[in-house]
Amino acid sequence: MGARDRLLAVFVAVIWGCNFLAVHYLIGHFPPLFAGALRFLVIAIPTILFIPRPKVKLRWLVGFGLCFGTGQFALLFIALNIGMPTGLASLVLQASAPFTVVLAGFLLRERLSLRQLTGIVLAVGGLAVIAWHQAEHAVLLPVVLTVLAALSWAAGNICARQARPDNGLHFTLWTSVVPPIPMFVLSLIFEGPAAQWHSLATIGTVDGWIGLGGLAYVVLLGTLAGAGIWTTLMRRHPAGVVAPFSLLVPVVGISASFLLLHETPQLTEILAGLVIVAGVLLGSLPNRQRSAEAVSDEEEGLAVSSS
Repeated sequence: MGARDRLLAVFVAVIWGCNFLAVHYLIGHFPPLFAGALRFLVIAIPTILFIPRPKVKLRWLVGFGLCFGTGQFALLFIALNIGMPTGLASLVLQASAPFTVVLAGFLLRERLSLRQLTGIVLAVGGLAVIAWHQAEHAVLLPVVLTVLAALSWAAGNICARQARPDNGLHFTLWTSVVPPIPMFVLSLIFEGPAAQWHSLATIGTVDGWIGLGGLAYVVLLGTLAGAGIWTTLMRRHPAGVVAPFSLLVPVVGISASFLLLHETPQLTEILAGLVIVAGVLLGSLPNRQRSAEAVSDEEEGLAVSSS
């Protein structure tokens, strides 16, 4: 990989790390489930109009949309709304990688190497330490919801693995068509039309403009620019060369949250985070017995999903 592409990979990691800050400002004005519906609706409309539908089975397209879109972002947005630290969320969500390996082993009968099992144990151990530490401060529920969001993302990755789209970006964009309706219905049930209307009626306030800025960042940079550049890099280089750059995302997320939101992670969380990152790196490395083509297809699906 040349210097330019390395800089592009780092640039995407920075975009995705700061994406958690954008979500923080987005749900600071809009109710979390309603914010999720808007996030996908803004992408879904131009996608239907201008992007050709990928030639994959409908069940995998819908499955990815429900798991990666509705499940992951509903749980994550709620977790952030009820107190999950933004930087810590960017770290815990990385558990989706070893979760994907576990689900692939159970559902797709893919054999796990000793290295992958070791990585999974490390990642789960790090998550357990963070959960224990947060439980001491009476904020366990947000961590649990974020872990469930990572698990939902992993289930979406299995759908993407089975779909095997020819164009990962088009597939990701089209799965944005699925979440708006279920997330809007969930918002109606749990947040109510009054909260939805209030967020729209006050959109001209300072908080409203900040929320719109967060929405624009998530859509334009976090999804379109980030996924577009990442997909290009995946097609230029082996997936194993590009994918490790995604481990920079929680580093950027925690650093940005420290600088802008004054979130100070505890030493225990930092050490547990290092264990999780090491576990993610080991657990997401492909089994050498699998073909290079299969590995490339799977890791491309996992990486594009990071947006």
